[in-house]
Amino acid sequence: MSRPYVLLSVATSVDGFIDDAGAQRLLLSNAADFDRVDQVRADYDAIMIGAGTMRADNPRLLVNSEERRAARVAEGRPAYPVKVTVTATGNLDSGLNFWHHGGDKLVYTTEDRASALKERLAGLAEVVSTGPEIDFGALLDDLGRRGVRRLMVEGGGQVHTAFLSQGLADELHMAVAPLLVGQSDAPRFLHPAVYPGGPTRRMRLAEARTVGDVVLLRYLPKEESPDER
Repeated sequence: MSRPYVLLSVATSVDGFIDDAGAQRLLLSNAADFDRVDQVRADYDAIMIGAGTMRADNPRLLVNSEERRAARVAEGRPAYPVKVTVTATGNLDSGLNFWHHGGDKLVYTTEDRASALKERLAGLAEVVSTGPEIDFGALLDDLGRRGVRRLMVEGGGQVHTAFLSQGLADELHMAVAPLLVGQSDAPRFLHPAVYPGGPTRRMRLAEARTVGDVVLLRYLPKEESPDER
């Protein structure tokens, strides 16, 4: 089975942060952009976030529009995409919102964390080992075998960095908000890593448009800019 098409979705400040250092989540998007993201979620088979994002934001990670859920069902799909997370530490509380809303849930972890997580999340999620360490390629292979054709990845920075540095992302949606965070301890979109092609390689920009006061940039990371060919 083929691996799913992978879309990375992120909202950042102008200076590249995905949140500030405060206790409350910083809302970078506006109402129109949140609705755009909801439509993209409805279009995909699975949505993924990392364990750090789960602990920090405690999201439900749902398709919020009743009409979009109804359209999925009319097409023969479940009302909600499969929800996916990944954890190397196994530090996931069974009380998090992620487990108690929506449809099927999958957790990918290492072989030495799998048993404890299976016990803790019994009845809430299926736990899958990717081997001695987190293997994102194996994760995508497993999703493909399960019939997932389109995977939307919503963060956080460690997960986005893994997909981009390993050349596993097919598309990137970056919503840039007109904010400056400027805090050295705030989380960034990407971490230091060796990325395919190095710092001089230019990705292809497929689209740029405004969504209210946010600018949406759509990149295709596996394709070079025509100017660089």
